[in-house]
Amino acid sequence: MNDLVTAVPDSGLGNNAYLVDLGDGAALAVDACRDLRALRAEAGRRGLRITHAADTHLHADFLSGAVQLAADEGAEVLASKAGGRTFEHTALEDEQEITLNGGLVLRALATPGHTDEHLSFALLDGDRALGVFSGGSLIVGSAARVDLVDPARTESLARAQFRSVRRVAGLGDDAALWPTHGGGSFCSTAATGTSTSTIGKERATNPLLELDEAGFVQALLDSHGTYPSYFRRLGERNRRGPAVVAGRPMLEAVPPQVVAGGQRDGVVLVDVRPIAAFAAAHPRDALSIPLRGAFASWLGWLAPNDRPIIVLRAEDQDPDEILWQALKIGYENLAGEVSGGLAAWEEAGLPIVSLPMTEVATPDEKRVLDVRQRREYEAGHVPGALHLELGSLESAAPGLADVPTLVMCGHGERAMSAASILQRHGFTRLTVLNGGPESVVLETAE
Repeated sequence: MNDLVTAVPDSGLGNNAYLVDLGDGAALAVDACRDLRALRAEAGRRGLRITHAADTHLHADFLSGAVQLAADEGAEVLASKAGGRTFEHTALEDEQEITLNGGLVLRALATPGHTDEHLSFALLDGDRALGVFSGGSLIVGSAARVDLVDPARTESLARAQFRSVRRVAGLGDDAALWPTHGGGSFCSTAATGTSTSTIGKERATNPLLELDEAGFVQALLDSHGTYPSYFRRLGERNRRGPAVVAGRPMLEAVPPQVVAGGQRDGVVLVDVRPIAAFAAAHPRDALSIPLRGAFASWLGWLAPNDRPIIVLRAEDQDPDEILWQALKIGYENLAGEVSGGLAAWEEAGLPIVSLPMTEVATPDEKRVLDVRQRREYEAGHVPGALHLELGSLESAAPGLADVPTLVMCGHGERAMSAASILQRHGFTRLTVLNGGPESVVLETAE
């Protein structure tokens, strides 16, 4: 089975795409995102050409790569008829089957809940289900969230999800479970670090499968956290089909003086350097979003998609990684990078500021601002800490007083982003904790 289906993880988004070897050099891609570099590298390593590209649903967390695969490699796109996609594709309905190479068959299973038009794809060898690509239906240890389509319909979608996950769980115990969303995905309600499973294991261990419909619905509704604002846009973009990316995208070098002038006209300067470098020195009003696996999610949450973005990076940071993480969430507005980096900015005499950072902190009289997600905060936090999720800080900042503040998250990256937002709002008494709650030393009474 490992030779047949290969998971291609996107650890930053907490998702898997899948590459299926169909024999004779042909391959099926399932839930490929617009950043096809890893998928294509795996296909190249195995000598495969992608002939089919299946999407389980209209994704909210990334732009699909299926249109790109059709344009570049002639892949046949497989997706639900109910999705109403406006580009060329094979529109599938419940129980419809597609015969693939090697005698394999892909059977569409209507599994609404995560989205209305959601399909799971059972991979069959004769009458035997080898496994199922479950997308955002049944996932490892849980089921995907159901509040992304319409808040007013969340409960009805949860009830649909109840029926859908049981339909998937009705496949044979030996069938593999290949979900798209996993732990770390904002579409997931689970915290598991395992991305694939089997139907038998889920039937034995998935707590949602032990609940009746009322309990299942309540469990899903209670598990929903916040999600990046770009999620509200991408479903429709995937329905219309993302624009094909021609050639290799590049970051144009922009002189520092031009960038500084553009900031006055609404250009957003995003500093992607590591947090220690940002703390030491950065351009005034720069937004810190460190380049890492989760860069795309936080770019889409903190930076606008309708204003030009200029990037400031370290010399050893890969511009392709920056661009593709942006493009996979529909950010076409990266207008360039600061030519010469921070050194050129300083040489041009443009304003430079810093942010104090500490490895271990004692709160003393400081306000502690914890910007982690609700579930993280509830799992353990510094007593008396003010909790404001990073995604809500831009709107909350005007209502906060500029008092001595220790900004913290789980490791330091989100805290630095938060401090950069507060600094742009005029806050001057900030310290960033390079660590999590364990790095805060609390005084105890004798």
